[in-house]
Amino acid sequence: MDRAYSTLEIKAVDEDAGTITGIASTPSPDRMDDIVLPRGAKYRLPIPLLWQHNHSDPIGEVIEATVTDKGIQIVARVALGVTDEIDRYWKLMKAGLVRGLSIGFRGLKVAQIENSWGVEFQEWEWLELSAVTIPANAEASIATVKEFAAKPEQAAATIQPDQEPAASGKSLPVVKLNGPARVRAKPFVIQRINT
Repeated sequence: MDRAYSTLEIKAVDEDAGTITGIASTPSPDRMDDIVLPRGAKYRLPIPLLWQHNHSDPIGEVIEATVTDKGIQIVARVALGVTDEIDRYWKLMKAGLVRGLSIGFRGLKVAQIENSWGVEFQEWEWLELSAVTIPANAEASIATVKEFAAKPEQAAATIQPDQEPAASGKSLPVVKLNGPARVRAKPFVIQRINT
C-alpha cells in the first residue's frame, strides 16, 4: 500500500461527537516526488479513519469526500467514547500535537515521472485515511476539529498551515512501502566512522 501525506490545521473545537474536516490529498508532489491525482480516486464511503496507518487501530471513518482538481475535501467522524485510546488520540489532535493526514491507497494506473524518483498515480484505490504525526504534503490540511454540542467559548485557537512547520520542524524523507517485503526510497550514503 502507498501513502501520501498532508498537514492538519485545527480551527475549532466543540464538545460531543468528534468531526474533522479538511483536505485529504492534493496533486502536489510529496516528499518522495510522487503525485496522487485527486480525480483518479476510486472509493466507497465510509472509508476507515486510522491512527498512524495502523490497521488494528481504527479511530473513526470518512463520511464525506468531495473530489476536485485541486484536492479531496473530507469530513471524518472520530468515534469518541469508544476506547480510552481513541479519546487520547482525539486530545492529541485537538492540542495540535498530531497535525497530519495521510491517505493509504493502492495504485491502479501509474506512470513514472520523467527525470524524477517519483510516480504519478493516475488512478488509485483509496483504502484508508490516517491521522499521522509527520506530514509531507503541506498543501493538504484538516480545516477543523469539532466536537458537536460545544459552547462557543470552548473554541480552540487557529493554526495556519503556512505559519507552522511540519511536526518535526524539518524536511525529512518519507519511506513508502510498496509491499510487505519491498521498500522504495531515495538512495543515501552511509559513512562508517572508526572509533
